[in-house]
Amino acid sequence: MSRITHIKERFRGFLPVVVDVETAGFNADTDALIEMAVVTLKMDHNGDLLRDATFAKNILPFEGANLDPSALKFIGIDDPYHPFRGAVSEKLALQYLFAPIQQQLKETGCTRAILVGHNAFFDLGFVKKAAERCQLKSPFHEFSTFDTVSLAGLAYGQTVLAKAAEKAGMAWDNAQAHSAVYDTEKTADLFCEIVNQWPLYREVD
Repeated sequence: MSRITHIKERFRGFLPVVVDVETAGFNADTDALIEMAVVTLKMDHNGDLLRDATFAKNILPFEGANLDPSALKFIGIDDPYHPFRGAVSEKLALQYLFAPIQQQLKETGCTRAILVGHNAFFDLGFVKKAAERCQLKSPFHEFSTFDTVSLAGLAYGQTVLAKAAEKAGMAWDNAQAHSAVYDTEKTADLFCEIVNQWPLYREVD
């Protein structure tokens, strides 16, 4: 028996990519996508899953988007149009964020990316709707996800990201929480920590 060390073999040809979105509400059809971060993952020569690179963009609300004041307050954004945010259109943001995923798919030979998230259906819903508005092909599987809520509930008995991270022995800074980059990187570390507890092996002839 030898431990699987190629990411293509670990998840049946799927490439796990960690995503977090910050939004101006809970409805992917009507509410603005404000921030999005992507963290790519890699496997080392021992077969351990590791955080690789982080990509993020601040995003301008799409035309006609709803902006819920309470949602903006929760993520700490007073004005999503403020020039200091350096925000770009949804289309430019998605093109930038999809590019490294598509590159990694080619490099690893994986067939499709699969979104990893904390309450992953929420993130996937906003990504899918934004891609549809921009007429871009999403690299993500249409409906399958890896959800760290369920995985952390199984591994640690915790479903809140901060509590699960602490239970896994990770540091947590509430002052940085609810920014797309911080939450995505912590979700990525949590996912890797859980997956690495269950390595897979192949039989050797």
